Amino acid sequence: MKPRIWLLLTLAVLLAALAGLALGPVRLSPGDVWAALRGVGDGNAVAIVRTLRLPRIALGLVVGAGLGMSGAALQATLRNALAEPYLLGVSGGAAVGAVLGVTLHLTASWVQPLAAFIGAAASVTLVLLVARAAGARGDPRVLLMAGVVVGAFANAAIMVLLAGAPDETVRGAIWWMMGSLGDATWTGTRWIALYVAAGGALLVSMAREIELLSLGEDPAAALGVEVERATRRVYLVASLLAAVTVAGAGLVGFVGLMVPAIVRALGARSVRATIAGAAIAGGALVVAADVMARVVAAPAELPLGAVTALIGVPFFLVRLRRMA
Repeated sequence: MKPRIWLLLTLAVLLAALAGLALGPVRLSPGDVWAALRGVGDGNAVAIVRTLRLPRIALGLVVGAGLGMSGAALQATLRNALAEPYLLGVSGGAAVGAVLGVTLHLTASWVQPLAAFIGAAASVTLVLLVARAAGARGDPRVLLMAGVVVGAFANAAIMVLLAGAPDETVRGAIWWMMGSLGDATWTGTRWIALYVAAGGALLVSMAREIELLSLGEDPAAALGVEVERATRRVYLVASLLAAVTVAGAGLVGFVGLMVPAIVRALGARSVRATIAGAAIAGGALVVAADVMARVVAAPAELPLGAVTALIGVPFFLVRLRRMA
């Protein structure tokens, strides 16, 4: 991509972060925000900015980066512009793993992403097995139907896991399943950022293999790629990225669908550029969606997953129509 596009993406992140610091049930001026960041001025403003809003923005950037990179890798590997963690049931499987971890009282910041990863890996494996059994692993329609089925099964499994839980736990879990950055903490965000950074580095290191896989299985094999092994590695890393976002913010759909398409439309041609651009654009999108969730019905807060779905569903339908 051209340097000005990278500059544009960076500017989008900065603007989204500034909006995240200034807007909400309590609106702050840019001067108040700057003073609060330095720890001076009104005590309430300092607490709002440094204790509540900064961790949300940091978590939103990390979650958006993870979803964007996961979607970019899945779309290239599957040669399917509709592939993304939420629609393929990966996020639903991650939610099952995370909820199971909570029911077993495995609530440590570093354990939750691992539990979600196990659920995500099982989910993506099941989706691909269903598609392969139908003889159409690369068919977008078959993959989407398999993802919907696995996602529905995941929701049912979560309901079973929560059937005997206390009412307060059930309410919290349901809100978490709808997506939210409201419980962001610096400790939890650091662990999630570590997982996302590791997963992103792995995807970048596999960029050449992903580039060749995007040409098709036979061309990739002819060029020296061990197709099955490389594909499994990409799926596992993409599942890790999706899983840690679920552990940190619940189910936030359609980000992995929209962001890679936007980055490619801005001029990204290589897989490496698409993954890097999707990380930046994904962070900007999630932070902006969180601002909308806090502002539209203030002082009430909308579920983050509902906001991204309201944006993503029309985008999905347009993309699906173009592929018909």
